[in-house]
Amino acid sequence: MTRRGTAAKGAHRGGLSAADLGGVRGLAVAAHRFDACRDVESVLAVAATIALDVLAADTAALCRIDQDTCRVLRLEPPAEDARSLAFFSATFRADDRPALRGLIRDRASWVAHAFDERGRSVLPGDESAGDRVEVEALRELGAGSALSSPIVVNDSVWGQVTVVRPVDAPRFDVDDVATAEVLAALTAGAIARVDLEHQVRHMIADDPLTGLANRRVADQAADAALASGGEVCIVMCDVDGLKRVNDELGHDAGDDLLRAVADVLRRASDALPGTTAARIGGDEFCLVTVGQPRAVVTETMATTVAKFPLPHGAAISYGIASTSVMGAVGARSLFRRADQAQYQAKRRRARARARTLPAVADPTVAVERLVATGAVAIGAAQPGVVPRLLALAGAATETLGGDEWAVLRRAGEGEPATIARGGSPADAGETQSLTVERGEWVVEIAASSAASTGPQVRTALSVLAAIAVGDAT
Repeated sequence: MTRRGTAAKGAHRGGLSAADLGGVRGLAVAAHRFDACRDVESVLAVAATIALDVLAADTAALCRIDQDTCRVLRLEPPAEDARSLAFFSATFRADDRPALRGLIRDRASWVAHAFDERGRSVLPGDESAGDRVEVEALRELGAGSALSSPIVVNDSVWGQVTVVRPVDAPRFDVDDVATAEVLAALTAGAIARVDLEHQVRHMIADDPLTGLANRRVADQAADAALASGGEVCIVMCDVDGLKRVNDELGHDAGDDLLRAVADVLRRASDALPGTTAARIGGDEFCLVTVGQPRAVVTETMATTVAKFPLPHGAAISYGIASTSVMGAVGARSLFRRADQAQYQAKRRRARARARTLPAVADPTVAVERLVATGAVAIGAAQPGVVPRLLALAGAATETLGGDEWAVLRRAGEGEPATIARGGSPADAGETQSLTVERGEWVVEIAASSAASTGPQVRTALSVLAAIAVGDAT
């Protein structure tokens, strides 16, 4: 059992005597110290320290209760002997501890004593000693008296404050219970406050879909990094294939893809200490690094992106800008240069992919691929004419090596109105146009000039368009 000892009157803790820290004054000191806490850990540290003084305890434990299981989060002073260390590091189930069960159910404090007022060991069955399981625990610990009070946060038992006195100290009484309950209430209020502050900070600073920081935080991180005087790198990232995934598989799959991108960037950030990972908006992400050489950032990004590929054939294009190259520039200029580098990387990727894709010049092969990819895309699309046609347009364009597509709708005798466009016309090579009409709907595809676009291909596209429109009506 860890012995804290009894502080002599006039002994000081943090500039205040033990007498000053007792009773109401001690609780007032606790309230002031709680005001300075900004996280749960600091709240528990203050509560444990104050509990020792206001309750003249030998040991104070702040415990978390979750799913009827109790575990110690903060122990003051830290356990030194093996017996105390084993006891306070264990977890307790309410099924095995009736006093804990009652505390959770009734939200009531409990007291237990292993010795009577004359210092004699209490007899088995002595109800005045408290719960027999807790009495036995005190014997095992070599302690004399224990007191636990519930910490109730947002109308549920969050945890408990437990204090223990040695054998030669007075037993806990009703006044001690009242003091412990006030301290537990102050602790609960502080926990609720810091938890609310954390939630507000999370709402303001974090992207709700990915959990990364948002644009505001990224801008602040860049300004702070530049002010530090160290080398600063901005990595701008874009998701290749998000539009296709949204069109063909639905927006739930697109959201999953964005979360996968966030996971990749989180890994890269973890490998570069001091880095902020953020989602700028849509499919744009960034990293803000400070004190990391450009070469290290470049290698880390290349290694991480290669090691953790994205689902659905999507990929990350990224560009890096560094103060080691651009010199003393503002954050906006650094972001702009990184974005330009990312766009160039995206175009290089598109051109490289176009060179590796075999031309679908054989009409039979073109029809087979078109039917296979088109049918899968239509089947995986969300219900409705538009999602199915968008999925078909994207799949057909990719299959035929094209660069852009459009879905339009004809209303009356006028020109059809554009519903959606997609693709990457900036990376276009030589293309040829295909137009498929089905009732009021028009699908336009720009196919590779090397791809077969004869009657067989056009018939296949017409059949697929009919399936897309007919299945949705």
